[in-house]
Amino acid sequence: MSNTKVLPLLEPETVAPCCPPLTERPFTAEEAERTAKMFKALGDPVRLRLFSAVASHPSGEACVCDISDVGVSQPTVSHHLKKLKEAGLLASERRGTWVYYRVEASVLAAMGQLLTAR
Repeated sequence: MSNTKVLPLLEPETVAPCCPPLTERPFTAEEAERTAKMFKALGDPVRLRLFSAVASHPSGEACVCDISDVGVSQPTVSHHLKKLKEAGLLASERRGTWVYYRVEASVLAAMGQLLTAR
């Protein structure tokens, strides 16, 4: 007789798209707020470089030690990564002394859907 329990599989969390495509209908105030926060975070060249470095990293995630060479000090890099996280563009996980960042596929899909004409 086995004492093994079968556990249900959990579906991965998905980030709901921020908004409908721009051409579908006008944004609500809430949708405009969320979208503006996202674009504001990407409106800084250093943040855009960091976001691009994480998104294009071969393993799908990047250690802060791998992406910090963007021409600013380490505290400034940390500040910009925090802003990207607050805007919902990055997720992070601490492993020992390093923090690893990743862009969820659903975030990229939502950004692409936003700018797609229907």
